[in-house]
Amino acid sequence: MTAHVVAVGSSPIHSFSKRNQDQITLVVGLGVAGDAHCGPTVKHRSRVARDPSQPNLRQIHLVHEELLAELRGRGFAIAPGQIGENITTRGIDLLALPANTELRIGASAAVRLTGLRNPCTQLDAYRPGLRAAVLGRSPDGAVIRKAGVMGIVVTGGEVLPGDLIAVRLPAERLPLEPV
Repeated sequence: MTAHVVAVGSSPIHSFSKRNQDQITLVVGLGVAGDAHCGPTVKHRSRVARDPSQPNLRQIHLVHEELLAELRGRGFAIAPGQIGENITTRGIDLLALPANTELRIGASAAVRLTGLRNPCTQLDAYRPGLRAAVLGRSPDGAVIRKAGVMGIVVTGGEVLPGDLIAVRLPAERLPLEPV
């Protein structure tokens, strides 16, 4: 299966879910134009409270549609954008990619992966039990975070549902860590 964009979304306010759009515009070094998390410094409210001068490593949130299908199979009616992602993908194992992987999306946009989304209690406020559903354990007992990946915009451009995604792996293969 070819990796592609299923849905795109944004929200001008700090709401949990993102409203699906016909397209979004990625802006280099900032994120999604018009989204509450757009900017060079951190926008996540708890991180702003700790240190508002931190660089924004969470400019864009991507979730694989395969996770949403898994959640639906477990009784959670979750559609694209509802757990806060800007881009919902299909056909790419986002969680298996190393840090600093570059995703070329559509005609011109590119996102560099910075880390994993750390599932927070807002997931349970949205749907009770959802936080536990996006956490798992590896055979050795390590926590597996399945709530998507975060990235920064390295090349701007329009992103639309149906756009193809190409993966460019970094020379050094470091695992994604929570950001």
